[in-house]
Amino acid sequence: MKLPERLSSRQRAHLRSLAHGADPHVRIGKEGLTDAVIAAINEAFNTRELLKIRIHDTADRQPQDVAHEIADRLDDCYVVHTMGWTATLYRPDPEDPEIQLPARGTDGA
Repeated sequence: MKLPERLSSRQRAHLRSLAHGADPHVRIGKEGLTDAVIAAINEAFNTRELLKIRIHDTADRQPQDVAHEIADRLDDCYVVHTMGWTATLYRPDPEDPEIQLPARGTDGA
């Protein structure tokens, strides 16, 4: 499966709707984004394609920055959404994706 460079707004909206109401799977504490946290996120992606991550409000960085760093450090990972101190990330299963994304629309993304 060829992955897009980035998700369209229609695809992000679909993933946000799937994640709505879900509790965070990983929490990032005041120590920030350590190698252990990255390993925990990577492990969590082994059992699911959509993750919510809660970032402690005493973190020294903004949630958007943390979410994008996670996506940069993990292969084929996308930032779906950040709201407050919670980020939603998506990484499709490379062999058997469970989440079917809608076709890319003409939204310019």
